[in-house]
Amino acid sequence: MSDSVQYGNAQFKKFLSHPEIQALVEQLAAKIRQDYEGKTLHLVSVLKGAFVFTSDLMRALKMDVEIDFVRLSKATGTVTLLKDISRDVRGKHVLIVEEIIDSGRSLKFLRDRLLASGPESLEIVTLLDKTDKRVVEVPVKYVGRKVEDQFLIGYGLDLEEKERNLGDIYSLSYPN
Repeated sequence: MSDSVQYGNAQFKKFLSHPEIQALVEQLAAKIRQDYEGKTLHLVSVLKGAFVFTSDLMRALKMDVEIDFVRLSKATGTVTLLKDISRDVRGKHVLIVEEIIDSGRSLKFLRDRLLASGPESLEIVTLLDKTDKRVVEVPVKYVGRKVEDQFLIGYGLDLEEKERNLGDIYSLSYPN
């Protein structure tokens, strides 16, 4: 893949290569595997962006996992649940899987929703964390990499529902 991607008038530069992403996934998986040794882990992947990361993470975990998906919508500051989990998480070890965390609003909504279901434990893993953009605090146990405020595409991250399929992650620094 090239070192840049053109989308409309915007030029995106390579931010993380696929091998660098895979190294982060492996590091996260090793920590999670150690923390949940001997337990079954219930992954809750946030659609649409986290599905690529979730796929790589669950293979790297090399342990018993169950998987479920949720989909959230953020409109005018209100978070809405478009697709709920399909399995009961009561008494289970649950790990919310996000590809990137910005404001934290959606994640707090989802975390509160899942906590109300009575899991044995509930943690969050994210590949990328924009801590400078955080508006609502959420406890994130596993972070692949903290990133500055920049627009990212590829590896599940989209621009107008496109570019999720890029194997690398590309950035467009603000201001555009």
